[in-house]
Amino acid sequence: MELAEALTRRVVVLDGGLSTALELAGHDLSDSLWSARLLLTEPDAVRAAHLAYFRSGAEVAITASYQASFAGFARHGISAPETARLLRSSVELARSAASDVDGQRWVAASVGPYGAVLADGSEYRGRYGLSRRELAEFHRPRVEALCAAEPDLLAIETVPDVDEAVAVLDVVRGSGVPAWLSYSVRGERTCAGQPLEEAFAAVSDVDEVVAVGVNCCAPEDVAGAVAAARRVTGLPVVVYPNSGETWDAEARAWSGGGAGFSAGEWVDGGARLVGGCCRTGPEQIAVLARELAALS
Repeated sequence: MELAEALTRRVVVLDGGLSTALELAGHDLSDSLWSARLLLTEPDAVRAAHLAYFRSGAEVAITASYQASFAGFARHGISAPETARLLRSSVELARSAASDVDGQRWVAASVGPYGAVLADGSEYRGRYGLSRRELAEFHRPRVEALCAAEPDLLAIETVPDVDEAVAVLDVVRGSGVPAWLSYSVRGERTCAGQPLEEAFAAVSDVDEVVAVGVNCCAPEDVAGAVAAARRVTGLPVVVYPNSGETWDAEARAWSGGGAGFSAGEWVDGGARLVGGCCRTGPEQIAVLARELAALS
């Protein structure tokens, strides 16, 4: 069954933060490639993290390609052919992990924002000073490499800016590969400050988009985004917020306690893909999976 069809029938459980699972397993992700570095150095660790989420009840694995790009790998001396291989391997590793568990599982190839490759927090600000054409030229080769690996869909995620969303969608349009578009937000606006109604309207003429929503945001920002997404698009909504802890950039550490998820409220509003992002690990996804099963 294709994921788009499953969303018409029930709520689907996403995984949690891949970096969180890798860090819990003892891996250092402090360099600029973040989890994408392990595609090159420790691919078995990436597979193990996906498997941990599947065994916790996740039905969709988001690949380790969020911070992977031709430009980013080139800065580390990695050739274009090798970069294409690494991008394909991100899908293959998740697919391999899915083969170790029973039941339907899907693989979403992560297409992170341009700001991620800068490794300076720009993905939470947007407004990079690049044109839509320049952004499309950045995204095109990796989207093509990921599509060649035949994922179940593309996860265009943590997008802070409508301009970047439009640029990526221009690349995806006509590919025939289903996709979701997920913004990073603060309150009722994208991180770049655009109203969510404007942001979600960007998908109106892109047939490949099967869901829209938000991720890497505070849990309390989700309900309003779900309502806006349904109001503007009528599509199933994807949500995977952070745990509720706060990142202290100066101390380079997380603080505060997790606020907990209001999954029932989100599902009632139209969320059909529900998971977690930063600071949500396999244990949190196991709890969420049980809660969503009870709601069903």
